[in-house]
This record gives sequence, structure tokens and C-alpha cells, in this order.
Amino acid sequence: MSRSGLTQKAVIMDENSMKRAVARISYEILERNKGADKLCFIGILSRGVYIARRIAEKLEELEGAAPQVGVLDITAYRDDEKCSDSGDRTDIPFDVKDKRVVIVDDVIFTGRSARAAIDAVMKRGRPRNIQLAALVDRGHRELPIRPDYVGKNLPTSRDEAVKVMMKEIDGCDKVVIFE
Repeated sequence: MSRSGLTQKAVIMDENSMKRAVARISYEILERNKGADKLCFIGILSRGVYIARRIAEKLEELEGAAPQVGVLDITAYRDDEKCSDSGDRTDIPFDVKDKRVVIVDDVIFTGRSARAAIDAVMKRGRPRNIQLAALVDRGHRELPIRPDYVGKNLPTSRDEAVKVMMKEIDGCDKVVIFE
């Protein structure tokens, strides 16, 4: 199997380990925030959205009420990629003012996506705080950004690529590393 000329090196997480990681992140979020009051999730397109929804579903199971989930398109806020005219696909149907916002991404790498997401959220209002959750942290930060919640720390080389696959998009749940 190849991805843009890369060869699959290993499956890092399977469906069950992804479920456990989401559950662990969910419990950590509840513990740190002392419950789900004024908590909302904003998933970064595309796979961060599905991870955010899964965390919200787990919190609903545990707390009896589902936190709100929004969708964030960070394209216009990136400083390392050209902005295309595909239109803003952001859908945040709630006010972030005075909320505890958890930004969710599939993989944190350089920190540039997280920085762009923080900028985008701040343009919508002033939350009580912003937290960051990532299914995979592969290191190699270029900015002083660290996730509050991590499903799996995965040291990689810069030449490797990490791909999170989700049932909703890819038909299966797994995390794969390519070289």
C-alpha cells in the first residue's frame, strides 16, 4: 500500500486502540474540567471533526448530556499553505464566549494547525479557555504548542508520514505510519 509514493511501515493503532484512546481522552477532559459544564468541542477538518464527535458521544454516555460540537476549517488561518477559493466550511453553531473550548485534531506535528485553529476560535469570541486534544502527537514542533490531551505519543522522523483513517471517511479505523 502506498500513499503519495510512500510505503506503509506499520499500523500504529487499530480500531480497538483508537476506541481506548478516545475513551482515555474523554475521561481526562472530564477530570480536568470537573465535568462537562460549559464545555464544547471544535474539530479541525476533516478527521478532527469525527474524533471530536466521538469524544462528545463518550461524554454524553458518561455525563448524560452531549457537549456541542463545531466544525472548523483553518485554511484561511494557515501561514504555511496557500489559501484556496474552496470556501470556508466552518460550522460552529454556538457562541464560544465564556466556554471551555477543546480544539480537536487527528495528528499534531509542527503546531501550525493548532495555532491557526486558536486564531480562528479567538475571532469568534473570547472563550474561558482553549484546550487542545490530538489522537496522535508525533513531535517535531515548530511552535511552542503542546496538546492537553493525547491518545498516543508517536515519535517519528520528519521523513515519515502519519495517516489517521476513520470509518466515516476511509471505511476503517486505524493509524498508519508511512516511510
